Amino acid sequence: MFGGKHIRKLNGKSLIVRKISLFIAASLALSFPAWSKDSNDAVATAPFQPLPVQAFAVLPFVEKAKISPDGTQIAGLFSVRGEQRIAMMPIIGDRKKAVIIPVPEQTEVSWIRWTGNDNIVVGLYALMPVYGDRWYVSRLIGVNRHSRKITRILWDAGGQNAADLLWVATDGSPDILVSAQESIYTDTPGFWPTVYRVDVTNGRKKKVETGRSNIFDWIADHDGEVRLGISYLKKTASSTLLYRPNPSSSLRTIDKVRLANEESLTIPFHFMPNSDRGLALKDMPNGRTTVVEMDIPSGDIIRTIYDQKDVSGVFLAANGAKLLGIFTRDQTNPLHWLDPIMAGHQETLNAASPLSSVRIESISDDQSKMLVRFSTADNPGLLYYFDAVTGDLLRFASINENIGGKRLSRAQMVRYKARDGLEIEAVLTMPRGAGDKNLPFIIMPHGGPWAHDDLTYHYWAQFLAERGYAVLQPNFRGSTGYGKAFEKAGQGQLGLAMQDDLTDAVRWAAAEGIADPNRVCIIGGSYGGYAAMWGIVKDPELYRCAVSVNGVANLRREVNDFGTKLMGRLYRSQWQKMTPDFSAVSPINAVDQIKTPLLLIHGKRDVTVDHSQSVRMHSAMQKHGKISEFISVPLADHYFTREADRITLLSSIEKFLKTHNPPD
Repeated sequence: MFGGKHIRKLNGKSLIVRKISLFIAASLALSFPAWSKDSNDAVATAPFQPLPVQAFAVLPFVEKAKISPDGTQIAGLFSVRGEQRIAMMPIIGDRKKAVIIPVPEQTEVSWIRWTGNDNIVVGLYALMPVYGDRWYVSRLIGVNRHSRKITRILWDAGGQNAADLLWVATDGSPDILVSAQESIYTDTPGFWPTVYRVDVTNGRKKKVETGRSNIFDWIADHDGEVRLGISYLKKTASSTLLYRPNPSSSLRTIDKVRLANEESLTIPFHFMPNSDRGLALKDMPNGRTTVVEMDIPSGDIIRTIYDQKDVSGVFLAANGAKLLGIFTRDQTNPLHWLDPIMAGHQETLNAASPLSSVRIESISDDQSKMLVRFSTADNPGLLYYFDAVTGDLLRFASINENIGGKRLSRAQMVRYKARDGLEIEAVLTMPRGAGDKNLPFIIMPHGGPWAHDDLTYHYWAQFLAERGYAVLQPNFRGSTGYGKAFEKAGQGQLGLAMQDDLTDAVRWAAAEGIADPNRVCIIGGSYGGYAAMWGIVKDPELYRCAVSVNGVANLRREVNDFGTKLMGRLYRSQWQKMTPDFSAVSPINAVDQIKTPLLLIHGKRDVTVDHSQSVRMHSAMQKHGKISEFISVPLADHYFTREADRITLLSSIEKFLKTHNPPD
């Protein structure tokens, strides 16, 4: 299961490159010929046996994988008998020593962090009823790999959020800093978060910073000292940044913005020792985000660290003391290493498998041991453990053992122009063995809408392609990944130009001869589910069918579901900028215009989009005599993180498509 026997010792850079190349190639042995026109024709004439539903429904072997500080253990969300489990296990050694615990019921995992080499802390969240509303509530648990003890951390706090992890000790102790609310009432002192130092092995806490009026966020440096406070005034939707150079100093205001005007604070993510300088992400007038060194009290920029590409995040050393790399919005090179050692490792691994996406997912404290994922858009990939000192390379696992090294349907980035001339990028997946012209076609908008699809393995797209459909995933205006201007182009256009971008994608594919314009279906999840429903309202003649998975049918209701008391007004204001009239672009209010069969699938344990959204849409469809099917999945969450639920999901879509948009 773990592939632990596949170990090689690689010494010397050139030898490493050569041997990794051979090893990766062997591991990713192609079950189908390399894609070319001739080989595609050859495959098309050979008997084609599509992989079964179960092959695509298999959960990833591990998600949110983290290596321990000493590089000997791995923690993450592992697939265990078709369900995700929180687990810790040795990378090399006796797998019977694995610690496996269930995800607490009605919660989802936000993140997992090691605290020393023996404990992890896990961030959880849930959507809970509070005084007739629904709020997101967050908490932490700690898990010890020796005692297997699960410790609830600050679960006695009476507030909404008690899981804001500020700092993790790097001296081997099990201590963390956590910011937590003690009350849900804004007129009580406990509403404003207090910072505690907590032992994750027993939950014992010590107050470090008492909550102060209007300060809703705290930030600590890599030594565990609280250095910044961020206040928020609900009445004016304004935010203030407060700073102190050392723990004995008083906090003082250094910046203030109006969030309602889309202004943003420049907040240091790294504090330089023995100075008032820090590193921060800075939004520039050209819409690009850069990394800068700044004088924190004055806000003056000392120098620019990185501005070649639009920055989406940073990769810090495990102890937070050093900036190692920068995540960019460049689809071809999303991670730029500033650290020369890490850059060298990346270069070596890239050269070993130049046609793969090579992602260093987690590194040890000394940067010598790492988890590396090799994947392509047509294969889920392989997870490796690499020891850069000894040259040992271990194939730890296949992400999807049912697919293994098989190469599935080819995918590529394409571009088309929307009707107003805006250039849109999209992922096009062509079904293997089915030719490349006049194909049954699926348009598949992503969720969010503040997200984007890239050239990575997508199990929905590959499943649909395996069934003979060409699949196009447009990054319509408003998507992230293309700069602030492109993202803001979506403002005021939800249900309007954002939807037109999808229509224009279908027309482009038809004009290119890829899509049969008479065999087009629209499928999406979450916001994509909304777009699927709204698509058959706005362009009822364009689609033969539509599938909404955990989709939003009533935008007015969704506006009220922000799961927070303090920031709700601001979030509503930001969301309301997306369209001038929510009611006018809500599918549930325009069912009479629908002519297309609709399949609704929704998990009853979805804590992101309420299950009632699909219930009400199905009821409205039936009331108006429209063709509607509804699959309610009792144990499914928003992401369908159970294999059985994914089988239900994919099987239902397959059956529906065979009826309303058959591939042949």
